[in-house]
Amino acid sequence: MPGFATIGPYALLCFGTLFPIVDPFAALPIFLALTGNDHGSRPGTAFRASLTCFLVLITFALAGSFIFSFFSITLPAFKVAGGILLFGVGLEMMRAKQSDTRATAAEQVEAEAKEDVGIIPMGLPLLAGPGSIASVMVLVGKAQTTGQRFGAYAAIFAVSLLCLGILRSAELFARILGRTGINVIGRIMGLILAASAMQFVFDGIHDAFPKLFL
Repeated sequence: MPGFATIGPYALLCFGTLFPIVDPFAALPIFLALTGNDHGSRPGTAFRASLTCFLVLITFALAGSFIFSFFSITLPAFKVAGGILLFGVGLEMMRAKQSDTRATAAEQVEAEAKEDVGIIPMGLPLLAGPGSIASVMVLVGKAQTTGQRFGAYAAIFAVSLLCLGILRSAELFARILGRTGINVIGRIMGLILAASAMQFVFDGIHDAFPKLFL
């Protein structure tokens, strides 16, 4: 089936765009702080966070076209708006700062009082935040074939599965990488994210004004 021949390449494209914005490495210090010394609960918390991330992103990926239609939003407009949002997040990541679009300081303080932090704030909004939601909606909206749409869904699953593995190994990664290593990875992810964001903006402008690029 020719439409499904593009699953692999498009899945890789979506994964490369989505993983930097979900960025489970940036969530490691928060995950360790929120779970404290309760080591036994960390695997379950990691699973709930990753499952929440998957369910939120796949829901918006599936409902993206309905949302665009309901609010009369065009895909080019959403590409530009999403690109601007992601570019701001990318800049914050390159400065080794936690963007307020993922979770504000007040939300993190409130989270420390929760008994179960797997769903909120770990799954939503730290992993599946506004930036990643905008990304999946744009990526699925850009898909031109059924195969490419399945590629986007596969990328969401792969990113969520990788989040599970990284969070379950949080202590190991924290010891190996340290705060400096995590910041370095965050800066690299931020650069990739900023470049992807600009591509969203360029694509949106091109789609909105095609005659300008003839």
